[in-house]
Amino acid sequence: MILLRCLVGLTFCSSPALAATYEVDAAHSHVGFSVSHMMVSTVRGEFATVSGTVQYDPANIGATAVAATVAVASVNTRDAKRDAHLRSSDFFDAAKFGDMKFTSSSVKNVTSEGFDVVGNLTIRGVTKEVTFKVKSLPADRKDPWGNHKTGTRATATINRMHFGVAWNSALEGGGYIVGNDVTIELDLELLRK
Repeated sequence: MILLRCLVGLTFCSSPALAATYEVDAAHSHVGFSVSHMMVSTVRGEFATVSGTVQYDPANIGATAVAATVAVASVNTRDAKRDAHLRSSDFFDAAKFGDMKFTSSSVKNVTSEGFDVVGNLTIRGVTKEVTFKVKSLPADRKDPWGNHKTGTRATATINRMHFGVAWNSALEGGGYIVGNDVTIELDLELLRK
């Protein structure tokens, strides 16, 4: 009987992971960005309010589907005046366009290290195709409360001008205060539904 239980347990533990839907665990995730400032340094910030779902099957990574929403008013760069400017119509226009949204359309370049998620990113009502480089998701782990979780890191670079986030000011010696290229960095903890 003990041998039978051990065999059943071994079979269960060694069975492949199944397709699942995950929710972004916002309390344990980070949605960050960085952009050049005055051509001499990099300013980093984050958005505190994020939600989303990921449909993921380790046996069929190409079928991965992602949908995410970020509240632009939750921007935080550790400077209240700058954050207020970012929320204004010069940048995100949070009063008119409260959310940024991403919806995946395909998955490409799947390797053991990760894959690319291609999809539509909407900022200020402008939608453009963006590719996120995503690190492979590890097998689920169970937390002390019985929840199954996994996680990943994803990055992309966008040109903010393509989304109408166009404010800038010329510098006396040439160049501009804010760079056009913005790096998006996501560190996501995902809760299996």
